[in-house]
Amino acid sequence: MQDQLSDGHTTADYVSEPPSETGVDAPRRRGRRQRRTDWRLGGTAVRSWNGSLLVIALLSLGAAIFAGSLVQLLWTNPWAPLASTVVLWVGMLVPVAVAFRRGRPAGLLRFRAADLVYALALGLGLRLLDGWVTDAASRPFPTANPTPSWLLTEALPAGLIGPVVEEFFFRTVILVAVYSLLRRPAGRLAAAVAAVLVSTATFILIHVVDGSLPVAESISVGAVGLVCATLVILTGRIWGAVLVHIVYNATMLLLLAAGGVISGGQ
Repeated sequence: MQDQLSDGHTTADYVSEPPSETGVDAPRRRGRRQRRTDWRLGGTAVRSWNGSLLVIALLSLGAAIFAGSLVQLLWTNPWAPLASTVVLWVGMLVPVAVAFRRGRPAGLLRFRAADLVYALALGLGLRLLDGWVTDAASRPFPTANPTPSWLLTEALPAGLIGPVVEEFFFRTVILVAVYSLLRRPAGRLAAAVAAVLVSTATFILIHVVDGSLPVAESISVGAVGLVCATLVILTGRIWGAVLVHIVYNATMLLLLAAGGVISGGQ
């Protein structure tokens, strides 16, 4: 049975220091418990991200997809696509809020300078892969009119808000919940593989269902999901995945804006 400690945590959130210390401070340090720093090793916070959270996440996502579809179907307005997307984001953010209210998995929100390196290398690599998979070189240069309206309604949602919301839903709630469910019965490796695959599969599904990408281009979306999920599993941190996603989306937006400027100047 877990003992409740004075700091609000339980003994499961701590690990004992090795008893082999020597020196003046050894008697005081011996037996002291250190707080866990990696959610992949377990703990009370990560265990609270369990099957019930996964059910809440999937139900909330399904309801948001349905509501967003109704918005586009019933509201014939130029703002309808953005409103539908906002409804979808709300459906994703609800389980994120529920999850972090239950607890904060150790180290998940930690940021390291290496996350910036991952973002540039992997984000640009994924964009090149997308160009190769979709045979972008054989098609006309993509364009967009970089007006203030475009920046507000398309660039900002797709380049910043969308990646943050999606990564926190798919690569924190879904991934961590699946991993937490399977870590003890299946082992850490199997749990990690399952978490990556489930997170990636739901990520592909949402992009196919909401119509933001043709089914034929789901390979590129799957690659983004797979890379981001694997990065979270390997580092234990979310911000690298968030930044990778931002770089991937932002590079496309920059290409669109550049194409618009070039075509406008001709």
